[in-house]
Amino acid sequence: MSSRILISILTILFACSSKEKSVQQDVVEDSPIAVVDSIKTSISEEKQEKPKSQILADTSFVNIKDYSSDFAFDMRYATSNNFLDTVVYDCENCLMRYAVARALIKANDSLMQRGYRIKFFDCFRPVEVQFKMWEIYPDARYVANPNKSGSVHNKGAALDITIEGLNGEPVDMGTEFDHFGEEAHHAYTGFSEQVLNNRKILKGIMEHFGFNSIRTEWWHYNFGGNSRYSISDQPLCE
Repeated sequence: MSSRILISILTILFACSSKEKSVQQDVVEDSPIAVVDSIKTSISEEKQEKPKSQILADTSFVNIKDYSSDFAFDMRYATSNNFLDTVVYDCENCLMRYAVARALIKANDSLMQRGYRIKFFDCFRPVEVQFKMWEIYPDARYVANPNKSGSVHNKGAALDITIEGLNGEPVDMGTEFDHFGEEAHHAYTGFSEQVLNNRKILKGIMEHFGFNSIRTEWWHYNFGGNSRYSISDQPLCE
């Protein structure tokens, strides 16, 4: 065998050997073990710890709209449809203390089982608005005097509310919101049994979940134990 032929044979054998090694490397790279390792790495990256949700104190202010979509809203002081006849809020936020929001969600869940839901007229009220109300209507029977104790609204622990049907059907409560007269009093009985029963439904549910009514306004409820909250200058619109 000539040296030229021998060199050719060795060249062919070397080329085949190199190709076999390349195939083996490809098999190793695409082997089940490699694929599993790749998946594990991907899962591990997805499971990286995310920041924990902020834990709120009961005294924190929250917008109830961020916690439930089951309520209705007619924020009167963000419109001129109120006893002031002027807009005094720059937005329709409905702020309250976190503990109040939790209790209201429970109350609303109970009402929804009866075919009703809560509709808000007012929630947290800035102190400056309280002064304006007092200037226009300085009657402590209906407007809390900001020069003294102020309003529980100023603490974020009072609500002005009514009830309506689950599809927004109005429920007759006898008077409009912010009606300043004896007809708005809980003790007034000059309405039909249906109207009186509607008021009793709202009052019974709210009291069951820790709220107190006031004598002169069927729509107003204070959260029990609100003395632990201070009057706040929390911005209403952020």
